[in-house]
Amino acid sequence: MGRRVLMVVAPRAFADDEYVLPRAAFEAAGCEVAVASSSTGPCRGAGGTWARADRTVATARAADFDAVVFVGGAGSAGYVGSRAAHRLCRDAVAGGKVLAAICIAPAVLAAAGVLKGLRATCWPEVREAVARGGATLVAEPVVACGRVVTADGPSSATAFGRAVVAALSR
Repeated sequence: MGRRVLMVVAPRAFADDEYVLPRAAFEAAGCEVAVASSSTGPCRGAGGTWARADRTVATARAADFDAVVFVGGAGSAGYVGSRAAHRLCRDAVAGGKVLAAICIAPAVLAAAGVLKGLRATCWPEVREAVARGGATLVAEPVVACGRVVTADGPSSATAFGRAVVAALSR
């Protein structure tokens, strides 16, 4: 496929399956995957998975990628108020990139203002925040609305990865 995907993870407590399973789908489709976090270096998932961030969210540029994917998990709540994460979301949308988020990470997209008028899904605990951001909540595991893909949690991680790959193909 030859596409470039940026996966954004929290430095601690990202959801392991929401990182590992979509990444496997991206790599199986021939995508090159880069990882960003609030700092470079090793990042640890809640279940012990390690990811290595090669750039920070503050220095990452959506223009360098075909997709920007926010991984969920408790640690991703740190990006809800992040100006750098909001800029990355807005730049991805403005540039016609695929923008995706799973579990609680759709709250980051909502806070960035990029879900207004779009159908989306998320982890139950952040539904109110996502709705406040202007999204129309849909009770489905994975929702693709234009070039924005959202998913409800770890049980949907494989389908989420496939949906992002499908969005990259359109």
